[in-house]
Amino acid sequence: MDAATAATATAAAALVWFRKGLRVHDNPALDAARRSAARVYPVFVLDPRYLRSDPAAPSQGSARAGVARVRFLLESLRDLDARLRRLGSRLLVLRARDDVSDAVCAALKDWNIGKLCFESDTEPYALARDKRVTDFAAASGIEVFSPVSHTLFDPAEIIEKNGGRPPLTYKSFVATAGEPPKPVMEEYSELPPIGDTGGYELLPVPKLEELGYGDVSQEYIPPFRGGETEALKRMRESLQDKEWVAKFEKPKGDPSAFLKPATTVLSPYLKFGCLSARYFYHCIQDVYRSTKTHTKPPVSLAGQLLWRDFFYTVSFGTPNFDQMEGNKICKQIPWIENEELFVAWRDGRTGYPWIDAIMIQLRKWGWMHHLARHSVACFLTRGDLYIHWEQGRDVFERLLIDSDWAINNGNWLWLSCSSFFYQYHRIYSPISFGKKYDPKGDYIRHFIPVLKDMPKEYIYEPWTAPLSVQEKARCIVGKDYPKPVVDHEAASKECRRRMGEAYASNRLGGNPVKGNSSNSSRRKFSDGGQEDVPDSSMSKQPR
Repeated sequence: MDAATAATATAAAALVWFRKGLRVHDNPALDAARRSAARVYPVFVLDPRYLRSDPAAPSQGSARAGVARVRFLLESLRDLDARLRRLGSRLLVLRARDDVSDAVCAALKDWNIGKLCFESDTEPYALARDKRVTDFAAASGIEVFSPVSHTLFDPAEIIEKNGGRPPLTYKSFVATAGEPPKPVMEEYSELPPIGDTGGYELLPVPKLEELGYGDVSQEYIPPFRGGETEALKRMRESLQDKEWVAKFEKPKGDPSAFLKPATTVLSPYLKFGCLSARYFYHCIQDVYRSTKTHTKPPVSLAGQLLWRDFFYTVSFGTPNFDQMEGNKICKQIPWIENEELFVAWRDGRTGYPWIDAIMIQLRKWGWMHHLARHSVACFLTRGDLYIHWEQGRDVFERLLIDSDWAINNGNWLWLSCSSFFYQYHRIYSPISFGKKYDPKGDYIRHFIPVLKDMPKEYIYEPWTAPLSVQEKARCIVGKDYPKPVVDHEAASKECRRRMGEAYASNRLGGNPVKGNSSNSSRRKFSDGGQEDVPDSSMSKQPR
């Protein structure tokens, strides 16, 4: 850019619209704004769709987000504000009355913005929201810059390279994708000043209690703090152990480890964009270059980020990806409707302590290990209850702090054997699978205190304990803790029968989903079975 062009470019004000991408490092939208404008307005709009309190919700929070995820978001916003202030700026927090796009368009007009910069987003809700804003910008003569920086690759480019269709296996995706672009990591000590904001009410980042959720129990505070500062700290700590990085294999890990999780727990930071996926990927590559050997995708640490992009690409290129009906890659399965069984699963009252402890951890922490997610997803769908994966998806979508539209839907499709993976006869045991990792039941005792004195012989099957043992443990099954809602042996047998019928019906009906599952790894199961599972598991990114 010559000097005359640069002078013209810096004459206008730019607005940086934060949604995800809640970071300063590797933020192409922020970088473009600071380079091209004399004044930069960093904006985040509080979206009532996600934040408005809903008394009818099954747990505290809004209809679409539990308190754990809302807390993580607010912590991330406060950290972003602090980092911007160190650069001589601040985060301008606006509250939308109803539609976020209306609030953004009003600011563009009122602040006389010449350039709008925001990270692109491929979720259906975001695409519709962003189109309203970009249409307004185009009509107003406002330049728009919307780079891809939430993923390693641009899903649209991958689909174009693949002949107009998304690659439906991990192997074909990796072959098509190649190497991701390098992150934008130029350091700078200041940002252009914020211009006049007129009569706008500029809010501080609200506190959780100010959102109308009532008194939030201390039990609902996850041990993971949101924000870019924590994300970078956690990433660096994980990568310090070069041997661990080099030998990382995703299928391995203890799903019952909760005091010190057996994974990086970086997935929520990637979900909110507190950590750049590209920066993380290239930092991993730096470690690989310093080691003699290292694991390879799909099981390697870098491979998990590729899994993440795989699902972003498939979801972007597949109409109705988030539902069974009208989804050409999803098997049509006649799942049953049973509200009583569904609520028992959702609320951790199935009578199977391993399943219930996982669901309680989800409600309180907004997070659980990927193998724990596998267990409860299988139990709800093809393993025991035969309930629609969309219902389980909705619970995860609301409660997980790392809830991600593309990855959450992709994994529920996978774990329910509706797409990608088809060996439905391989089922997680709700008894022996957890026992393999935690024979004493410490995980269960922590999240289900009423079972804390149950002897280890009965902790996974308390209904088998003699009444005298239950009385001594001060936990009577059927009174203090529920009886099992189904008999696993009979229920899993019936699920296999139904899945077999559904698959046969799909074949007769010409369902287009055929062939083997995407690249996966085989892992022995405690009930004697073996299941092919996606290596990055129930949210295809480092957990």
